[in-house]
Amino acid sequence: MRSLSGDLLLQRLGEQPDDKLHKRLYNAIRTSILDGSLPPSSRLPASRDLAQELSLSRNTVLTVYEQLLAEGYVLARQGSGTFVAETVPDSCLSTSSVPVGSDGQQRGIELSDRGAALLHHASASPKQWGAFIPGVPDVNAFPHPLFSKIQARISRRPTPQRLTYSNQGGSPELQHALVDYLRVARSVRCSPEQILITEGIHQAIDLVTRMLCNPGDDAWIEEPGYWGIRNILRMNALNICPLAVDEAGLVPPEQPTNPPRLIFVTPSHQYPLGSVMSLARRQRLLALARNAGGWIVEDDYDSEFRFSGQPIPALQGLEADAPVIYIGTFSKTLYPALRLGYVVLPQPLAQALKTAHAELYRGGHLLIQTALAEFIQQGHYTAHIRRMRLLYARRRAFLTHLIEQHLGKQALSEFNNNAGLHLILNLPDETDDVAIAAAASARGVLVRPLSRYYMLPSRRRGLLMGFACVPEEQMAAAFTQLLACIEAPEATP
Repeated sequence: MRSLSGDLLLQRLGEQPDDKLHKRLYNAIRTSILDGSLPPSSRLPASRDLAQELSLSRNTVLTVYEQLLAEGYVLARQGSGTFVAETVPDSCLSTSSVPVGSDGQQRGIELSDRGAALLHHASASPKQWGAFIPGVPDVNAFPHPLFSKIQARISRRPTPQRLTYSNQGGSPELQHALVDYLRVARSVRCSPEQILITEGIHQAIDLVTRMLCNPGDDAWIEEPGYWGIRNILRMNALNICPLAVDEAGLVPPEQPTNPPRLIFVTPSHQYPLGSVMSLARRQRLLALARNAGGWIVEDDYDSEFRFSGQPIPALQGLEADAPVIYIGTFSKTLYPALRLGYVVLPQPLAQALKTAHAELYRGGHLLIQTALAEFIQQGHYTAHIRRMRLLYARRRAFLTHLIEQHLGKQALSEFNNNAGLHLILNLPDETDDVAIAAAASARGVLVRPLSRYYMLPSRRRGLLMGFACVPEEQMAAAFTQLLACIEAPEATP
């Protein structure tokens, strides 16, 4: 059986001009090293093996290896083999990885308008762990050994149905487990047939938008609101209508001239400000969506984490057959890299969107979905959430104390409702919160500028500060670094 390196070199040998075999092999290996096909520190096949793979004499291969070794392209390690050198000779750095055209000029890359717009508005952080990254749970506190045991047992003798594509919206076991959990925890009304498992909220919103909207349709979003929703709506050519948020949630116009096709809300814990949508506001939105033939998309992203007061039921369960598409995720309760979310679809939409999901995204991950179903049904999921509530409540209280001690109570948002995985640290209107966040990042402290969550020019200044993944013993030092950035002259333009 040929190795990957052998396959590569056999192909490169055929591309060489008709010359002596050792020269052709030398050029094939050298070119592969220079263009990165054989990366630094990668092991070359043993001379005997490579000779057999390429149908060459071993002496030919040994001659080439010795020449490459003498010129510094490879290193020989006694008892280990021959490896590509970390650094190739300076005189051989003439090849370029920049794409060029037939005229030798560097080739320009032209993105689509919507692709360029996406990159212009991109806000995903390159760092996703540390003080005070918002929205990230303590992934170390997850019971990994327990979950791994469940996965290992299910994976020993998997059925063919769990190893093929899913065209019914995910694992039936997880769909049934979610029906029971959501009914008790969130007052959601649904059947297993209404549940679609997705790879997170972004995929769910993309699917809903593509299937229910035409280019140019109006979509209402919260102002400020989650930037990820805006980017998906832009890519799907919707007309984004940002509506202000107050203490009762999104504020719809009294008499909308153009009824929206979709209304995106986070009613249980508005993101990012933290207000809770009132019952009157919820009922008004439900009536508006029914009358307009539109749909409310309810993002219930971190509703499990309330640290005081009564749980707030989901908007979806407020009325029978509500025009609500309910979206949830395991990213905040378990860990983000799991890439599992779910959508509770209204009955009339369920089969159409499940079919579309299978066509667009080819659902899978059925083994891990089945393991998660068992994790939920055996009570481990709710037990983990209870433990995390206690842990996050302590960390939240510690961060709140730091902010009040150093900046005063007025530095905390007025929508502070003792829920979620982040706090808003208010800053004066003349402050450059983007510059502060950049300066903090340079010091290893991760916060998000509140102004980036707005679309319209009128925007508040502040910082989103996550506390879930930050042990108390690390908070004080990180907060000291952040204070230095806030108090620096560059913070005020």
